Parts: sequence; structure tokens; C-alpha cells
Amino acid sequence: MRNGLFCELVCAGTNLQRFTCMFAVSHLSVAGCCAKSTIAPLDRVKILLQAHNHHYKHLGVFSTLLAVPKKEGYLGLYKGNGAMMIRIFPYGAIQFMAFDQYKKLVKQKLGISGHVHRLMAGSMAGITAVICTYPLDMVRARLAFQVKGEHKYRGIIHAFKTIYTMEGGFTGFYRGLMPAIVGMAPYAGLSFFTFGTLKNIGLTHAASLLGRPSLDNPDVLVLKTHVNLLCGGIAGAIAQTVSYPLDVTRRRMQLGTVLPDSEKCLTMVQTLKYIYQNHGIRRGLYRGLSLNYIRCIPSQAVAFTTYELMKQFLHLN
Repeated sequence: MRNGLFCELVCAGTNLQRFTCMFAVSHLSVAGCCAKSTIAPLDRVKILLQAHNHHYKHLGVFSTLLAVPKKEGYLGLYKGNGAMMIRIFPYGAIQFMAFDQYKKLVKQKLGISGHVHRLMAGSMAGITAVICTYPLDMVRARLAFQVKGEHKYRGIIHAFKTIYTMEGGFTGFYRGLMPAIVGMAPYAGLSFFTFGTLKNIGLTHAASLLGRPSLDNPDVLVLKTHVNLLCGGIAGAIAQTVSYPLDVTRRRMQLGTVLPDSEKCLTMVQTLKYIYQNHGIRRGLYRGLSLNYIRCIPSQAVAFTTYELMKQFLHLN
């Protein structure tokens, strides 16, 4: 999501501005590794709860956070984090290279320009990055779901080898790809739509209270920083709520043969039906959502606020 915001900045600026953004994004990957390591315990617990790991399925979010260190040690909270660290760098690089190519393709072949062609190019670049790095996300989920004493995989390389050998070659690495791609559209779309709507309402009806002159163009009003944070957080919360069942579906499909009921979760529709029929809405389709709020609302708030500040810094208003 944050890389998607910077994609638009890269496309809109001059060559120097593009270089500045690309330099910032390279550092963003390092910052992303630090951020992901910080919230890795929440990610591990979310995966355990989403797929109803039999050791923790009777527990809630905070009970599981306390139970994992007791059962597996504090390093147990970081299972699967190594695969996520490896994934961050190629994901960002692929997204930006693909964005530039898709931008040219959309403009030349479809004759579309402006915000629409940037949005289309950004969406296609995001999907390309997800497809290319999806095997690492799959391995991360498998490693994170393991519990001490029941290890099927000894590490990242062993997990790759085992999945490739036992689950049909390369296709085995792409279980759950469909809900991942389908979920990107409502998440990204609702995030931008909600933030843009809240921004317009605030500046239209309470400009003196919520707005201030832009740093690069005093004739243009922008939201104050704390209001930007609030609007970004609300946008993230709404987008997460709508798309979360697809995230649960993706995780259960990714875990595949690790789960006893894997034969009932072969397609996206089958998995959604199975989760709803067996676990309901709150303890099934939305299990672990509170963790996503804790993880994603602050990051979305910061992402949109940074995006607005960068537009001013690059004189794009």
C-alpha cells in the first residue's frame, strides 16, 4: 500500500523528483524490515488464529500472545519472519519496475493518461509483485503455523523443497493466490476512496478548523497533519474490515496439507463457505481482525500522511 502511494509520486514528478522518491523507497524497504520485525509477534498470532491451530484455537488474541512464549519460547513469536524479510526487497523492486512498464503500456495501447492510467498501472504493478513473491509468502505462512515439537519444515529452503516435491511443483506455491489478488482491489480502492472522500468533506465543510495552506502552494488547502492521520486511520480500518475475509481465506488455502480439512478448501469459494459454515462470521471470517487493526491502522495513517507531505515537498500541488 505504501509503495503504491509512492508509485504515483514517482510517476507525477520530474526526473530529479523521481530519483528522490526512488531513493526514499529504497530506504523504505529497510524501514519496512524493521517495522515488520516489530509487529512479527502479531503476525504469527494472527496466522495461528486465522487457521484455528489446535494448540491455540480456544484462546483469544492476547491470551495467545502470552501462551506462545510459554510453550515455544520468545523466539516462537518470530517464526516465519525471515521469509518475510527476504520478500520485502524484491516486492518493492518488482513493483516499481513493473509500474514504469505498465504506465507506458496503458498510455500507448489504451490512450489513457492522468490519474486513471497511474491507478491502473499501480494496480497491475501491485498484482505483478504479489505473484512474483507469493511463494515466499506461502513459505512464511507454513513456518509461522508450525508449533514446537511438530515441525514439518526445518527452515525456508527445506520448506521450498518439501512443497515443491510433495504438492505438485510450482503450482503448490500458489495456493490461495486468487483471494490475495481479488482482495487487493477492494482494499486499495476503499483506502483511496475513503481517504479522498474524508479529505474533501473536511476541506469543504470545515476548512478553517481542519485545513491549512499547502507548503508548496498557499492557494491550495490541505488537511492538518493530525487530521491526515485520523483520516488515513479510518480509511485503513474500513478497507481492512471489508477485505479481511479474503485474507482469512488466503491463509487457510496457503496452509493446505498442513490442515486436516485441506481437501475442503481447494478453491476460494469452497474455503469461504467452509469457514462460514464451520466457524461463523466472528470466529471464522473475522477471526484475528483486532490484530489487523492494531497492525494496519497506524501504518495506513502514517502512509497517507507521508504521501500528502511528499506531494508538498515535491511541489505537486
